[in-house]
Amino acid sequence: MPYLESLSFSELRQLQAAVTKAITGMEEEQKAEALAKVQALAKERGYSLADLTASAQQSTDTFAGQKYRHPDNEAITWSGRGRMPRWFMQAMNAGKTPDDLSIA
Repeated sequence: MPYLESLSFSELRQLQAAVTKAITGMEEEQKAEALAKVQALAKERGYSLADLTASAQQSTDTFAGQKYRHPDNEAITWSGRGRMPRWFMQAMNAGKTPDDLSIA
């Protein structure tokens, strides 16, 4: 995108932050829509979502506490285990450190 070359470093950082925030918002919106659809399907079949997920929750051996929190949305967390979430990688690329995102 040629117009990006005309932006200053500061403007690019601001744009990056705005894009990250927009992506996070869209992801949360899509998750909420998916959850609503799954709940509706479960209800249609005579179940609650808790009924369907109870066996999956019981098979969890240990609970890894949440270690990191999304910089713009406190509801989004990560335990530090498993695949690194996109928002965490984007924060690292934007100059943040794991300590910056750590839940104290």
